[in-house]
Amino acid sequence: MRSRDGDRTLLCRFCALILFGMFTLAEGSEYLVSYRYVTQDAKLLNESLQVSHAMKKCSNELFDLPALYLNAQPHEDLRTILLRRFDLFFDYIQKLGLHVVHRDHLLNRQTTSITSLTLKTTCFKVEFNDSFVIIQALKER
Repeated sequence: MRSRDGDRTLLCRFCALILFGMFTLAEGSEYLVSYRYVTQDAKLLNESLQVSHAMKKCSNELFDLPALYLNAQPHEDLRTILLRRFDLFFDYIQKLGLHVVHRDHLLNRQTTSITSLTLKTTCFKVEFNDSFVIIQALKER
C-alpha cells in the first residue's frame, strides 16, 4: 500500500512554488530610465528619453517619494506610457533631481546660450496592472 506522506510533501512543494511565484510577480520589474533636453537660444535642439530593462538587480531602497500612478492600456510598453503622460512623469523626476548645465558665449556682440537638462540613468521599480502602472524610483547602491 502506498504512503500518503509522499503526496503531502508534493503538495507542500507545489504550494511553496505557487507562493514564491506570486511574490516575485508582485515585486515588479526594474527599468533604467534616462532623460536629456538641450536648447540653444531658447530653441529645442534635442530631447531624448531612454527606457530599458535593468540587466542586473538594482538597489531595493526607495526614494522618499510617493509612487507615481499612470493609466495604461493592456500590452503597452513603459516608454509609450511615459511619453503619453510625460507631464506627470517630468514632475516626478524633477523631485529626484535634474542636472542643469547652462553656458553663455559672447562673440562679436552676439550672445549664444546652450542649456541642457539631464536625468542621469536611474533605476525604477515598475508594476504593471490591468489599467494602470505604478512607478517608484530606486536609490543607487
